[in-house]
Amino acid sequence: MDAIERIHEFDRFGMILGLERMNVLLEKLGHPEKDLRVIHVAGTNGKGSVCRYMYEALRENGYKVGLYTSPFIECFNERIQYDGGMISDEELSIYTKMAVEKTEEMVREGYDSPTEFEVVTAVAFLYYAAKQTDFVILEVGLGGTGDSTNVIEKPLISIITSISYDHTDRLGNTLEEIAGEKAGIIKAGVPVVSNVDQPEAAKVIARKAYQSESRFYDATKLKYGIRRESAFGYEFDMEIYGTDYSEVKISMPGRHQVENAKTALVALEILRKQGVIKVQRDKLYKGFEQARQPGRFEVFEGEPLFVLDGAHNQAGAEALKKAVKDCFPDEKILMVTGMLKDKDVDTILNNFCEITDTFIAAEPDNPRKLPAAELAEKLKGKGATVKVAEDAEAALKMAAEHEMNPRVILCAGSLYLISAIRGHIK
Repeated sequence: MDAIERIHEFDRFGMILGLERMNVLLEKLGHPEKDLRVIHVAGTNGKGSVCRYMYEALRENGYKVGLYTSPFIECFNERIQYDGGMISDEELSIYTKMAVEKTEEMVREGYDSPTEFEVVTAVAFLYYAAKQTDFVILEVGLGGTGDSTNVIEKPLISIITSISYDHTDRLGNTLEEIAGEKAGIIKAGVPVVSNVDQPEAAKVIARKAYQSESRFYDATKLKYGIRRESAFGYEFDMEIYGTDYSEVKISMPGRHQVENAKTALVALEILRKQGVIKVQRDKLYKGFEQARQPGRFEVFEGEPLFVLDGAHNQAGAEALKKAVKDCFPDEKILMVTGMLKDKDVDTILNNFCEITDTFIAAEPDNPRKLPAAELAEKLKGKGATVKVAEDAEAALKMAAEHEMNPRVILCAGSLYLISAIRGHIK
């Protein structure tokens, strides 16, 4: 059995929040996480992009950087990246074997088994400690307080990118409750960057920072000016605490990506002012320009243009709607979508129906999928024209032959569907 199959065996334990199992596992592994210098990033949306901007900027400046992120789009190894590449199959096998041996020991001793995400996180910590990374950019999996990444006792900085409704069954039904969970990554005396714009959620984060005696930086108060915007990126100017950041170019389109880039810049500027990092402006800019997130408003050039976006919650759908209106104001758009049934499907579809009224409904390859026929009925109920495809391949074939002859084929919704579509397009 290979390492990935062995890791997936732990999926049967589900996604259980709490740090008890993780602490026991790491103790048995010799606490590899204590050797790491961590930048910890939580948030409902945008955290993956913020991590990517910081990763590329620090790498360009000569640092050996790890990037721990989820989910993956095409290949499991994407979740554990280092110095521009992914963990090799051989290394994944070595560290998985080490982690699994200790989980078996835990179970023999009467402890609960760690979950899949906990095992993967432990594997990443072992790998990054062995690589002697300069920095590890650690993306929270779910929430904050009870997420397995939250065993890090003293990160260099804690970043909260955004708050909106997602995973309400685990994190709470109000923005305040969700913010409280995300704020769980705030540690005593560690600076906090927040780009949370809802006052009720922002207050919760600011209060937790105050209680933790952590310097609080509210990125929402910093303004930028857009110089250029297109489907292939943005250019903007801003000043951050007295430092001029003019003509910053990013290749990920959408105003939400400018916000993500701003959050990353604020965090890097704080670390620079504290003397934690030394960066050259031209190299930092180069890192930002080459940062890309697969499946996040990802544009594939051609006739028609294909745009892929994993907008799978309310805030993601709203950001996608704004990005499409900015980048393709007058284009005919055909939308391919598929959802998981445990999402707020109606709210997401309301946003999608403001983008276009022509759809292909498909199914993600996941046990929690919403059947395509059911999704099609929901869309028809909102006045849309819909065709039904059984999977990603069938949906793409249908899109290519569609009588609408669209200029843009927008594929959005579940990342499981986007992942499959991306594989076929590539």
